[in-house]
Amino acid sequence: MEISQSKKVSRLDRYWAIIRNGMFLFGLRNRLANIGIDIKPYYWVVEEYEKCEEPLIKDDASKYSLRYISIDEIKELYKDKPKDEVEEVVEGMKKGYLCAGLECKNEIVVHMYIALTDFNFKGRVFKLKSNEAYLFNIWTSHLHRGKNLAPYLRYQVYQLLREQGRNVKYSVTEYFNKSSIKFKKKLNSKNLYLYLNIVLFDKYKWNFTLKKYE
Repeated sequence: MEISQSKKVSRLDRYWAIIRNGMFLFGLRNRLANIGIDIKPYYWVVEEYEKCEEPLIKDDASKYSLRYISIDEIKELYKDKPKDEVEEVVEGMKKGYLCAGLECKNEIVVHMYIALTDFNFKGRVFKLKSNEAYLFNIWTSHLHRGKNLAPYLRYQVYQLLREQGRNVKYSVTEYFNKSSIKFKKKLNSKNLYLYLNIVLFDKYKWNFTLKKYE
């Protein structure tokens, strides 16, 4: 299947979206990381701690279908991204990561990844039980943002996992990513830990536990 590409969004629009969504500090952290100073506070989150209602799409829901996405389709979606980023995603999928997304008019408009086995996040190892899953890297194409598609996809993935006997869903939320925090609140998520990861020039690395929540 050929996946159509979204039109480019202007740099001004991107910057305004960052400020509007309260993500200035998140963007600043990413800028510092690009020069070798990576300071990442993040929450370890259990999603749908209490059962949530199905989010509503701000569009005709019948136009969207849920399905798994293949490695070849990911390569097409990521064809304009850096080669090392594409290779990292493909390697993860070869190791067993799943990718699920919503399709609308032959275009993948939002997608995310699912890990079902133990994994390493910034040097901290998280172990998953047979009834657990880790959800990460959800992304919505620019032209389809504002339709509540990300929470809707997440909820549909919950149902897929529940059918597999995986009723506990974890994720990481970066402390400065206000957009992600707001998104997960819609899904009755709960913070379990606040961690801090520090990496200096890809040489010195530390992990700390800042807080455990009741």
